[in-house]
Amino acid sequence: MNNDDIERIKAQLLYLQGALYKQEEDFKEASQPVELDQAKVGRLSRMDAMQAHEMALEASRRRKAQLLRVGGAMRRIELGGYCLSCEEEIDIRRLEFDPTSTHCIQCAEKLE
Repeated sequence: MNNDDIERIKAQLLYLQGALYKQEEDFKEASQPVELDQAKVGRLSRMDAMQAHEMALEASRRRKAQLLRVGGAMRRIELGGYCLSCEEEIDIRRLEFDPTSTHCIQCAEKLE
């Protein structure tokens, strides 16, 4: 992998990281506890609001996990983008498709 490839993948990772941080900031600003006052909200509306809140929390958990994968990918790219299993260089086309890939195609297929 040459320096241009590394810089291109790093730029992808930084863009992804920024987008994930932005989504998490928006979630924190928009998330509020579900109000349980029956005079204001009917039972079904409250249940819908609670379900939407739980779904938003799960989306936040997934974003945080993706941020961890992005951080790991940044460190791996600095070291040359090697597969965690066979330690061969991961093909640049695979990294361009998913810069957080941890395994080469051959090892990923074996893991499935």
